[in-house]
Amino acid sequence: MAKIPTNLIAFAVALVASLALTIPVRRMALRYGMVDRPNPRKVHVKPIPLLGGIAIYLGFVLAILLTLPAVPEQQIIGILAGATLLAIVGFLDDGGLLHHQVKLFIGMPAAAIFLLTSGIRAQLFSPFVPGGAGAALDACFTILWVVGITASFSILDHMDGLCAGVAAMAALFFTISASMNGQTLVCTLAAATLGAAVGFLRWNFNPARIFMGDGGAMFLGFLMATLGLKIRPINIVFPVTWLVPVLILGVPIFDTTLVTISRARRGLLPFTSPGKDHTAHRLSNLGLGQRGAVLAMYFFGGVSGGLALLAPWLSAATAYALAAMLVACVLLAVFFLESVPYERQGKLHKPSTAP
Repeated sequence: MAKIPTNLIAFAVALVASLALTIPVRRMALRYGMVDRPNPRKVHVKPIPLLGGIAIYLGFVLAILLTLPAVPEQQIIGILAGATLLAIVGFLDDGGLLHHQVKLFIGMPAAAIFLLTSGIRAQLFSPFVPGGAGAALDACFTILWVVGITASFSILDHMDGLCAGVAAMAALFFTISASMNGQTLVCTLAAATLGAAVGFLRWNFNPARIFMGDGGAMFLGFLMATLGLKIRPINIVFPVTWLVPVLILGVPIFDTTLVTISRARRGLLPFTSPGKDHTAHRLSNLGLGQRGAVLAMYFFGGVSGGLALLAPWLSAATAYALAAMLVACVLLAVFFLESVPYERQGKLHKPSTAP
């Protein structure tokens, strides 16, 4: 009898657990008043239970504990420690128990340090810079990468089904890429993430019955950042290898770029100024509506992920040309979307935790 692949088991366990656990988590959130109330900067019009990230977290952890008992313990401990830290920080922030800057300036860097101590780090500068200087630069970039990707998912959670669906799409392509390159550990981690996100999406797609909250968004963002660091595509000339994680995470990276440029040029702090000026908001204003905008974001994630899978077959010159073309497309898209109507926000005297 053929043995069932570990990644399929991880996906199934995470999917079923997340799907089933969301129901009692929703009841708990309602019982203790953990709801996201409507306000002018949000798109929902009635209170929605928070804490859905608990189901995502438990689904992922259960899948990993059941399917990866024989892998390097140090790395698994580092990943789970960093993910758990950010989940806790996010849930406390959802409950208004932490200052919003704690997650950005303490929680996310600390989670990145857990990865560094477990041996998971970027390898961007060390091939060119010998000695300790290269390793130090790689460590700094690792922290920047983890903070940036985690924050991008944190601010992406502003529309029904958006963050969970984009994370699921990225996890799908991480799973495929890792499978193509024989990376069993990465494939299993990505499959578990995919299952947990899809299971929760059943209850989170428009009209959402529950939100994941910042704990869930930061948890997924951290896992995406970790998968980006660990994916090691073969037959690709360095540093073109970085095209793969950047393309797979193209949607959140683009959305963060758009928001950063848009808010900075208006004199606002990108990660602390609330507003309906994200990519999905603007697509919705173009006539797509909420569902259409979210589905469009899924589509763009699929296109970007598909390009990532083609990277191993590109020559170095072609890959560099593709990268240049993508940068030009991003700038053109930012220019276009900046002309689309959106609800502008004024400068804030007191920063907010809003996405």
